[in-house]
Amino acid sequence: RPHRTELYEDAPSACWPIVYSPDYNITFMGLEKLHPFDAGKWGKVINFLKEEKLIADDLIVQAQEATDEDLLVVHTRRYLNKLKWSFVVATITEIPPVAFLPNFVVQRKVLKPLRTQTGGTIMAGKLAVDRGWAINVGGGFHHCSSDKGGGFCAYADITLAIKFLFERVQGVSKATIIDLDAHQGNGHERDFMDDHRVYIMDAYNRYIYPGDGFAKRAIKRKVELEWGTEDTEYLQKVHTHVEGALNELKPDIIVYNAGTDILDGDPLGGLAISPQGIVKRDEVVFKSARSRRIPILMVTSGGYQKRTARIIADSILNLHNLGLIDKELVTSGAENPRVEQMIRDSTKDLTNLS
Repeated sequence: RPHRTELYEDAPSACWPIVYSPDYNITFMGLEKLHPFDAGKWGKVINFLKEEKLIADDLIVQAQEATDEDLLVVHTRRYLNKLKWSFVVATITEIPPVAFLPNFVVQRKVLKPLRTQTGGTIMAGKLAVDRGWAINVGGGFHHCSSDKGGGFCAYADITLAIKFLFERVQGVSKATIIDLDAHQGNGHERDFMDDHRVYIMDAYNRYIYPGDGFAKRAIKRKVELEWGTEDTEYLQKVHTHVEGALNELKPDIIVYNAGTDILDGDPLGGLAISPQGIVKRDEVVFKSARSRRIPILMVTSGGYQKRTARIIADSILNLHNLGLIDKELVTSGAENPRVEQMIRDSTKDLTNLS
């Protein structure tokens, strides 16, 4: 029997299904500057959205930290114990000086933010099913699997969100992961290797980290990109393959890993997509999901430049302006969009019959 989790408590219906906590941000004696990651990017996204008056603090869902019991739904006890060694965390986060810090400091300053983002992804999974869409402003740790972290990813939040839904939410038995971060999502690929309930589409630079040949066997729709791929080719490929993936299998939930490290000039991504290209890409994915009435959960994943936060905020504003994300479902008491659609369809069938 699934354990009780705080993460699935109902969010206030007045809130947007946008999940965040100030605890997401990693700030610690300048250590965060040793990684190309902008470790405060999540808070900056929220600030931009507040400035644009899209949201206010009391209108977003506060992320809760995932507990050990939550994490054990996917992770092995052995793996979680390994994180009690600072040098292991230093290797996973690619911040070497972390190895020399006492582990209680590492837990509080590095792992707690990542656990809170992981809790946020799990919460956003349920919100997406309830309300048609949800965005976790953090998360997307797609290099972590049940027993191995890497590439700044210490917890397998994508795997966790999907397993939580499969175990606890009736009517969710198929999921599609659309992974559009610049890197291959080898963590969830290893976790769902033999799981036919999960369809994985992954578009990534074929020449960069992690180059995990074993994990590639789990990808149902593989889009391997060349160095320096630009907007036109990229958007055309994303459109074709997202449509193809959703036509091949209609899932009960889409987990969209919306990494912004595809941005031109990203030191790790090696692709050349413009800010407008990223905004357009997110639009393409949301349009495909919303037109089929499939709930979609978006996580923000990789993106290593100072201008990244502004682009994520612009993308969320664009989705809102186009009516692809709205608060309407929320104010109507958060009825499940699929149920509403079913009712509408059956009434339509009846009218056709008569």
